[in-house]
Amino acid sequence: MEQLIQNQMISAAVQLEKHLDSELDRLENLNTDDLDKLREQRIQQLKKQAQQKQEWKNNGHGEYSELADEKEFFAISKKSPNIVCHFYRDSTPRCRIVDMHLKILATKHLEAKFCKVNAERCPFLTERLRIKVIPSIALIKDSKTKDYIVGFTDLGNCDDFSTEMLEWRIAQSGAIEYNGDLLTPPDVKKQKKPTQLKTIRGGYDSDDSDIDFDD
Repeated sequence: MEQLIQNQMISAAVQLEKHLDSELDRLENLNTDDLDKLREQRIQQLKKQAQQKQEWKNNGHGEYSELADEKEFFAISKKSPNIVCHFYRDSTPRCRIVDMHLKILATKHLEAKFCKVNAERCPFLTERLRIKVIPSIALIKDSKTKDYIVGFTDLGNCDDFSTEMLEWRIAQSGAIEYNGDLLTPPDVKKQKKPTQLKTIRGGYDSDDSDIDFDD
């Protein structure tokens, strides 16, 4: 078995070396016109990225803000296809923990709109998105609700989870870009005993079917 693994590793290394040699040969054979074309493509790519970032900022991305009502939520959903929305309540201490982490992530991930909604002041939206546990984070990608983070269960069932842990969990939905390993949590702290989550009413409906905001 060890010999088989070693042979596979050697084979992979040989293939990688061949690929690198091929790329080096290709680069060495590029003429001035080819290099100019690559340079121009790169410049256009950077310009496009800069324009996209500016558009995101114009739509309020880059900061964590509170939405006044349902009308504002539906307005931003038309401009921002990717949204991370925290449903909170003033009387729930854990919501302040979520606020702290989302403020950090909002500045890092311009590709998504980070916001929060007072669940008690926005009953229609809370009902429509089936929010029953506070805090809950609705994860919206391409204008459809793809996933929810309900309480802290997915974050180690503890209050001292890291910002990276929440970032990793949000990335599971595809609402934000993520370069790390989606299969492995960045930190797995020792599990604490589950605490009873505060609810608005009843238990949480785990049905996460998509919701189209265009209707």
